[in-house]
Amino acid sequence: MVKSGEGINLMRALIVIDFTNDFVNGNLPVGQPAVDIEPRMSQLTSEFVQNGDYVVMAVDLHEENDPYHPESKLFPPHNVRGSEGRELFGSLKSVYEHNRDSIYWMDKTRYSAFSGTDLEIKLRERGITELHLIGVCTDICVLHTAVDAYNKGFAIIVHEDAVASFNPNGHTWALEHFRGSLGADVVKA
Repeated sequence: MVKSGEGINLMRALIVIDFTNDFVNGNLPVGQPAVDIEPRMSQLTSEFVQNGDYVVMAVDLHEENDPYHPESKLFPPHNVRGSEGRELFGSLKSVYEHNRDSIYWMDKTRYSAFSGTDLEIKLRERGITELHLIGVCTDICVLHTAVDAYNKGFAIIVHEDAVASFNPNGHTWALEHFRGSLGADVVKA
């Protein structure tokens, strides 16, 4: 639990979005920008776990050769069930493996971590009001999760040093959209 600047106690959660092999250097790679944020992502995840905050690993899940999923027309196959590409990337995998009992693994099949999942129920039953977002892609899954969080009334913190995209212009635009349209705090270490 943290105290906001206004003296109100807020229960917080960390939502770790799509930091998998496929999104870092696999079938739909962000590339070096994702590699660069790996240490900060692992550090934040460890800190939130150690603080006793709720941590959610929101991980994209696709079925092989699914002709009905809208992303199949937009992107190459990625994060396919049972594939190595769907495994967490780098040191984040180790952080998860050492803290499985403290991190909620949640499969998601759409951009937003709220779409078709039990995320909102899990957050509400814990009294969580503040969401910290990290992961990839800034302008796709992080953005859509933030928009849904805003529409559901959650306070939003985006860690600029722990989000990345394969689209530099989209990344920059999304950071400004978080601030200007969603009222999010965009922070760096």
